[in-house]
Amino acid sequence: MTKIIEGKPSGKGLRFGVVVGRFNSFVTDKLLDGALEALKGCGVEEEDMVVVRVPGSFEVPPAAKKLADSGRFHAVICLGAIIKGETPHWEYLGRTVSDAIARTALESGVPLTFGILTTETRDTALARAEERGDNRGYNAAIAAVEMADLYRQMEGNY
Repeated sequence: MTKIIEGKPSGKGLRFGVVVGRFNSFVTDKLLDGALEALKGCGVEEEDMVVVRVPGSFEVPPAAKKLADSGRFHAVICLGAIIKGETPHWEYLGRTVSDAIARTALESGVPLTFGILTTETRDTALARAEERGDNRGYNAAIAAVEMADLYRQMEGNY
């Protein structure tokens, strides 16, 4: 019979780091609220969550790397909001941040989840951070719990 290993949204006994950019805090605070709600809903104890606030989305990847490299966390949730302005800066920033998060996840062996919004308008960003519905912080936290559980299952079990 084929063995199938799949992460479950069960965070009991797991530790999570959450890195959140302060820039565009009218959005990122909502993403953080969603992430913490999801972690609690998955059985993660408050003492097993560490929130690190950084100036903006550009600073999220190095702080996430520091947490991942510490060996203290089963997964790291990356949250931020990059909203289009009058220059193409937001495109470069979005690509740089997403590439750095992906690279850190691969190099560290610790799941990093992507809750960095890259939107064209403030309204679109807010829609993706609403408490009810499609909160990307909530979604990123659920993915982190599932990946941490998956990695825990994979340790010597296949």
